Amino acid sequence: METTLPLVFTALMAVAMLLYVVLDGYDLGVGILLRGAGDADKDRMIASIGPFWDANETWLVLGVGLLLVAFPMAHGVILGALYLPVAAMLVGLILRGVAFDFRVKARAAHKPLWNGAFWAGSVLAAFSQGYMLGSYVLGFRDDLVGTLFAVFIGLCLVAGYALLGAGWLVLKAEGKLRAKALRWAYASLWLTGLGIAAVSVATPWVSPRIFAKWFALPNLFFLLPIPVLTALVFAAAEGALRRLRKGETTRDWLPFAAAVLLFVLAFAGLAYSLFPYLVMDRMTLWQAAAAPESLLIMLVGAAVTLPMIGIYTVYVYRVFWGRSAELSYE
Repeated sequence: METTLPLVFTALMAVAMLLYVVLDGYDLGVGILLRGAGDADKDRMIASIGPFWDANETWLVLGVGLLLVAFPMAHGVILGALYLPVAAMLVGLILRGVAFDFRVKARAAHKPLWNGAFWAGSVLAAFSQGYMLGSYVLGFRDDLVGTLFAVFIGLCLVAGYALLGAGWLVLKAEGKLRAKALRWAYASLWLTGLGIAAVSVATPWVSPRIFAKWFALPNLFFLLPIPVLTALVFAAAEGALRRLRKGETTRDWLPFAAAVLLFVLAFAGLAYSLFPYLVMDRMTLWQAAAAPESLLIMLVGAAVTLPMIGIYTVYVYRVFWGRSAELSYE
C-alpha cells in the first residue's frame, strides 16, 4: 500500500493535468488567436468555446487539489518556488473571465478593450503555465540558464495552445473563419514542431540527469518511440492541413486530433524524464506522499469525484457538439 497508493495518486494527478492542458489549452488558444480576427469573427470564436471554457478549468483545480492532499510536502515546495508565475496565471485567468462577460455588454467603443483583455489574459495564462513547466523541469534553477529555458518553454506553450485553438476552430467554424483557422493551424503547427524539436535538444543539454536518463542504454530504446511517433503525427498533421486548405472538408477533425496527440506524446516524454521525482533531484513521489491511511481515505473521495467530473464533461461536449452558432446572451 505504501508503494502503490502514491503511484495511483500520481497517475490521477497526471491525468487531471493532461486533461486540463488539452481542454483548457484549446480555449486559451482561441483567446490567443482572437487578435488576428475581425469583429464578427471574434464573436464566433468566443461562441465556439462559450459552453466549455469555464468547466475546462475544473481539471486544473482537481490536479492542484490532488497535489495538495496527496503530496503536501511537494505542494509546498512547488507552489512556493512558483509563487510569481502562479499569481500571473491567476491574473490571466481572472482577466479572461471578466472580459468574457463584459465584452458582450460593453458599449461599442469599449468592446475592443475587452477583446484585448481576453487576448491578453489568454496569452498571460498560457505563457505563465509554460514558464512554470520550464522552471519545474530544471528543479527551479534561478540562474540565467534556468530563466531563459523557462521563458522559452513559455513561448513554446503559447504556440502549442494556438495550435489546439486553431484545430478547435476548424471543427467549430464555417466559411471564412474556418479558412483563417486552417492558416493559423498550419503556421502554429510549424511553430509547435520547431518548439518541440528545440525543447528536445535544450532539455538534456541543461539537465545532466535528464541527459543520462535519455541516452543511457537501454533507456534510449524505451524513449525512442516517443520522438518517432511525434514526427509521424507532425507529418500526418502537415499533410492533412495542406489537403484541407485545398478544399477537402471531410476530415476537419484531423488538425485538432493531431494537436492533442502531440501534447499527449510530449506529456509522456515529460513523465518519463521526471519519474520518480515530484521535485527534480530533491523529492520522489514516495518521499512527498501523505500517510497511507490518509491516501486511502482520499482515494474514496477521488473515486466519487473523478467519474462525476468525467460524466459531466462528456455530457456537455455531446450536447454542444457541432458547428457553433452566432453568439447570443438573450
